Amino acid sequence: MSLYVVLAILISALVTFSLRALPFLLFSGNRKMPGWLSRLGAVLPSSIMAVLIVYCLKGVKSDIIGTGVPSAIAVLVVALSYKWRHNTFLSILFGTAVYMVLLRVL
Repeated sequence: MSLYVVLAILISALVTFSLRALPFLLFSGNRKMPGWLSRLGAVLPSSIMAVLIVYCLKGVKSDIIGTGVPSAIAVLVVALSYKWRHNTFLSILFGTAVYMVLLRVL
């Protein structure tokens, strides 16, 4: 492996680790998070889900039967599972699984 590749990997790892550790260093101890950051943390999961749904449905109008129906059912599964468990990862996992199965079945 080239020295440049190894250096690029090490620098990327260092930057990634630093960015992940920064919030813990800034808000450790008695220091509280700002109000706007707390509100952002409360709103962001739902916003991410909305963006993912819009992105997934952007190509539905071109093929209603092939991808439209499975996409609509998968969106319902994601919405219902998120409402049920309030777990973003689980909702995306369920929705993806249902979508993949429906693409094979329909």
